[in-house]
Amino acid sequence: MSLTVWTACGILSLFGALCYAELGTCIKKSGGHYTYILEAFGPLPAFVRVWVELLIIRPAATAVISLAFGRYILEPFFMQCEIPELAIKLITAVGITLVMVLNSTSVSWSARIQIFLTFCKLVAILIIIVPGVIQLIKGETQHFKNAFAGNDASVMGLPLAFYSGMYAYSGWFYLNFVTEEVENPEKNIPLAICISMIIVTVGYVLTNVAYFTTISAGELLLSKAVAVTFAERLMGNFSLAVPVFVALSCFGSMNGGIFAVSRMFFVASREGHLPEILSMIHVRKHTPLPAVIVLHPLTMIMLFNGDLYSLLNFLSFARWLFIGLVVAGLIYLRYKRPDMPRPFKVPLFIPALFSFTCLFMVALSLYSDPVNTGIGFVITLTGVPAYYLFIVWDKKPKWFRKLLDRVTVTLQILLEVVPSEEDQKS
Repeated sequence: MSLTVWTACGILSLFGALCYAELGTCIKKSGGHYTYILEAFGPLPAFVRVWVELLIIRPAATAVISLAFGRYILEPFFMQCEIPELAIKLITAVGITLVMVLNSTSVSWSARIQIFLTFCKLVAILIIIVPGVIQLIKGETQHFKNAFAGNDASVMGLPLAFYSGMYAYSGWFYLNFVTEEVENPEKNIPLAICISMIIVTVGYVLTNVAYFTTISAGELLLSKAVAVTFAERLMGNFSLAVPVFVALSCFGSMNGGIFAVSRMFFVASREGHLPEILSMIHVRKHTPLPAVIVLHPLTMIMLFNGDLYSLLNFLSFARWLFIGLVVAGLIYLRYKRPDMPRPFKVPLFIPALFSFTCLFMVALSLYSDPVNTGIGFVITLTGVPAYYLFIVWDKKPKWFRKLLDRVTVTLQILLEVVPSEEDQKS
């Protein structure tokens, strides 16, 4: 059943990615989800989207992948015993800080390191898939017999299973965050999305098939680092390479996420939906320094106050609610603005199916995990009064405006940042 869910999540993610490819080629602005909601539904939903991204989605998503990084990077040092949770969180905090320093220092180096780490990710997957295929050739298929026996595939449990699966695939929308930095977006965005989604889906499914050639479903659930358990049984001394490559892969995901989402904050600030300081760039390094480091304190709070699965359910409610809304916006734009140039166009059933699945998954998750998803729902709702208080209400007291100006100027001096060229032109 888990392989079925992995495959279904891959196909569903491909559908979502194709929808974002259409949006990215007809709305050639950076900002991803935020920009598309702004174009389709106006400023209030767009503000709520960037509000929950700042408060919930990105800090929790960074904490989740960083915890995996922390566990795998320490695994070679704790082969014979349990890794202390505090040690994982401390090394994770170092990793998060390092990623943010990198993205604050150089855009080009962030991109180069991302290419190298993507290579490491593919190597890590191949190191697992190749021995798994060899095991299948040898006839190690005992864990595939009676494959659907004893499964608790309840309707209430499926949303949380899909949350985990969809999270693993959820890099497909990052390219749309940096549309303005993509050369020839009409051709390169659809091409990059289609090629990458096929590679990732095949890679993830085959990786899990490889696991089941050596590890039973029960053992897989008990393992806290499945790739390490698999490598220890098949590779002997070479197994030490696996956690290192997986840790580098996780570091690449952290880097890509921070690189992309800082552009969303940058664009939202440029539109007046976030403080002005977040649309400024460093005077010498030309990086969106404030938009990168604003996430650091909230990510640290989530890291030290939550576990991986509760954080995953917590962030997934808000993430998939708004991704479903974005894709529904694609359908709405087809009727609202039929004359909009669309160099790449998907059949209408794809966005209809994807948006319905996302919203259905979100609705069911309120019953499956009411605490974490309920907290996410309440924080999402706080975006509505925040919009009217911070954005719409223009009769703020003079002392408050002066305080904001003073804080902005002070941060400009401390961070050595100035308005971007786009802001100066406007």
